Amino acid sequence: MKRRDFLKHLGSGAAALAMPAAAPAMAPRRRRRPNILFIMSDDHAAQAIGCYGGILSTVAPTPNIDRIASGGMRFDNCFCTNSICTPSRATILSGKYSHKNGCRILGDKLDGSQPTFPKLLQSAGYYTAVVGKWHLETEPAGFDYYNVLPGQGLYFDPLMKEKGRPWHREGKGAKKYSGYVSDVITDIALQCLENRPQDRPFCLLYHHKAPHDMWEYAPRHAGLFEDIEIPEPSNLFDDYRNRAEAIRQTTQKLTMERAIYLHPADGGQFDGVRNAIGGLEPDERKHRTYQYFIKAYLRCAASIDENVGRVLDWLDANGLAEDTMVVYTSDQGCFLGEHGLFDKRFMYEESLRMPLIVRYPRLIRPGSVNKDIVINTDFAATFADFGGVSPPSDLQGKSLRPLFAGRTPRGWRKSMYYRYWMHGAHFGVPAHFGVRTRRYKLIYYYGLPLHPKLSNHPPTSPEWELFDLKEDPREMNNVYGDPEYEKITKQLKAELRRLRKDLDDGGDGIVF
Repeated sequence: MKRRDFLKHLGSGAAALAMPAAAPAMAPRRRRRPNILFIMSDDHAAQAIGCYGGILSTVAPTPNIDRIASGGMRFDNCFCTNSICTPSRATILSGKYSHKNGCRILGDKLDGSQPTFPKLLQSAGYYTAVVGKWHLETEPAGFDYYNVLPGQGLYFDPLMKEKGRPWHREGKGAKKYSGYVSDVITDIALQCLENRPQDRPFCLLYHHKAPHDMWEYAPRHAGLFEDIEIPEPSNLFDDYRNRAEAIRQTTQKLTMERAIYLHPADGGQFDGVRNAIGGLEPDERKHRTYQYFIKAYLRCAASIDENVGRVLDWLDANGLAEDTMVVYTSDQGCFLGEHGLFDKRFMYEESLRMPLIVRYPRLIRPGSVNKDIVINTDFAATFADFGGVSPPSDLQGKSLRPLFAGRTPRGWRKSMYYRYWMHGAHFGVPAHFGVRTRRYKLIYYYGLPLHPKLSNHPPTSPEWELFDLKEDPREMNNVYGDPEYEKITKQLKAELRRLRKDLDDGGDGIVF
């Protein structure tokens, strides 16, 4: 499929699934509290979304997600506090850091008894639902309706676990749906909206699996981008000079086999692709692997954009756009060839930054941009605020309401704290924490397996990285130890200690 055909194809969707008939429609009631449509994808990097203006924006447009930005606010400095799926999702729901909500690594189970923003909104009269990816092990709590994927879920003919059936951690007892997962999730989400109670505001968590690996795209997108070369990031061939051992030794590099999964629609075998690429000279191998990887990734993202368009169209057709807060984000960022990497985990910008786009016509000026530091702990506080609920006192985030109105409150954060716990578990990435300000980033690879499930992983040597993001936005030059940055290094270490103390994350015995 050529790009011009792709643009014509946007907005198409799958056929509707059969569900019980809705109650007789009632005229929508104007409410002071908005409906909330919270759209979240998995690993959808900001640099792959058109409104962020990256190198992919012209060849792989996202016009439907961009509709949210043109009608609302784009956040340029939204960051996750632990760049991995389960921990980030737990933080978004609870409004607390990983060490407080209990989900520090993949495989940790969310304690369903703790407060979450869906529980708060449900108690305040909202109709609450989650459809799509859940990835939190325990049964969704605080929802009037759920229909979620078991674990990572399948791209084709997915199993879904619906409320009312016995809960099992994996797929036992789940129902199989025919079709491509992004379409299936959207079909169910739209029917959930159609069948919702008409006399209550709604909060729908509409959560996609794509574009998480293995990047299995819909057959209709198999020819997308076939006639073009996708632009490469300028640091695709990063040689990791003057950088921490952590990035030099990680195996999440594009030249590793996991980056070249063969999609079934390609009609071949993985061994054939591996052998074809493996026989090339190293530089050409990386060029070819990047093209293979990024096209599969962007084909998955195309299905997200199409289906977001279907839901936005539904809001328009039902007269609900004015009274609905639409939020688009991803659970974390993702490397798309930057530093020669894929996946996430590291505190580098592409992994750390989350897209965040919010449209709420009653408050947010269309086409506005915010550059304040916001983090995924802020989501729960924001939703509680707009739902008219007082959040629990132990929430660690802040409501974004004043930022939506174009005002930065006095005392808004000037820095953020990040911590990755999964020492050596995947790709050999060591545990680390750090602080990011508007200009600087300090990372400490403390290299200890402090999570009990990882105790058998050997420690690594401690090391630091410091980046001046104004002078070095691509994070190619570690200036830690440079005499010119001695003063800022001391200041950042002091800020890191302050954040750890304020967030009550100092009980691990790490001293610096």
